[in-house]
Amino acid sequence: MRSADFIRETLDDLKARGLYRRLVALGSAAGPHVEIGGRTVLQFASNNYLGLANDPRVKEAARAALERWGWGAGASRLVAGHTEAHARLEADLAAFKHTEAALVFPTGYMTNLGVVTALVGRGDTVIMDRANHASLYDAVRLAGAALVRYPQADAGAAGRLLEKHRGAAGRRMLVTDTVFSMDGRCAPLTELAELCRRENCMLLLDEAHATGVLGPTGAGLAEELGIAEGITAGVGTLSKALGGIGGFVAASRDVCDLVVNRARPFIYTTALPAAACEAARAALRIVRSEPGGRRRLLDLSKRLRTRLLEEGFDIGAEKPGASVSTPIVPIILGGPERALAFAAALLEGGIFCPAIRPPTVPPGTSRLRISLTVEHTEDDMERLLSALARIRC
Repeated sequence: MRSADFIRETLDDLKARGLYRRLVALGSAAGPHVEIGGRTVLQFASNNYLGLANDPRVKEAARAALERWGWGAGASRLVAGHTEAHARLEADLAAFKHTEAALVFPTGYMTNLGVVTALVGRGDTVIMDRANHASLYDAVRLAGAALVRYPQADAGAAGRLLEKHRGAAGRRMLVTDTVFSMDGRCAPLTELAELCRRENCMLLLDEAHATGVLGPTGAGLAEELGIAEGITAGVGTLSKALGGIGGFVAASRDVCDLVVNRARPFIYTTALPAAACEAARAALRIVRSEPGGRRRLLDLSKRLRTRLLEEGFDIGAEKPGASVSTPIVPIILGGPERALAFAAALLEGGIFCPAIRPPTVPPGTSRLRISLTVEHTEDDMERLLSALARIRC
């Protein structure tokens, strides 16, 4: 088969199965209301949980840094791309996460690739939650380690796999998202941390959707649950609640030094711009000093979950009060065509909430993934609920 035929047939197949994706260009900054196709719509699709992507204080920090450092870093961190802004941000992140050190990457995806490949390789075993982010799967493949998976948030199954692989010749590492990105569920960190302590197994936590949102100071689910001991490394992102771009790992000095020396996604890429680092530092200061925003955000999430359940929508395994609430609220709709129909009807009515379909979620669980932000109002939530009720009828 000619390559052109293969490409066209693949695209046609995706369209036939309702899995074809298109880009939607926004004409305005991230926020609860955005411009699409020349009209303003209410948005429930952004990970900008605390509204910091367009916060004047964050923009001013970036603007001042641009005057000093310009935009591009011009080199990798180990050559000439490391600046005082990177060093200051890493010191702030280490203090935020209560670790000896932290290391910044250009993206969260690259952070996961770099940390996993620095810690494990061929002959090692990674025990991983089935619902983890795609970047963690790619990281294990890149590392060449053996991968075994357990059902989402199932600590019992994770424990059985740890016992099964106890005699493995290489190292073992358990890897989990702390907040799962497609349904907002929380991992059972207390049980997993105890399992890893008992089994002498490394523990890597991806706090991408928990950083800035959960915990007394916003440091994440591990802080929320008081889990500090036994975590080998925690990774996070600067691009969700912190409203910017980049990722980071927070860990011991030795782990961070190992990543600097072994992680190809860190060594062989141009550094994050210094202005992005200064913007992230400003966002961190806001997160730590203004806890009221995340409290309001999580309260809004609890109310939305309650209302959706009362209306008979399937919001997945979580029930109000069963776990820590998060700003990610799914509505499970089944097949991709139904999810696409709901999303299209919402957009026609002025609400942007795209359909999430396989392979991002398992077959038969296509959904709307509602992302709440602190900038959403009670009226916004009522408008969404009314629209969903009309569409279902």
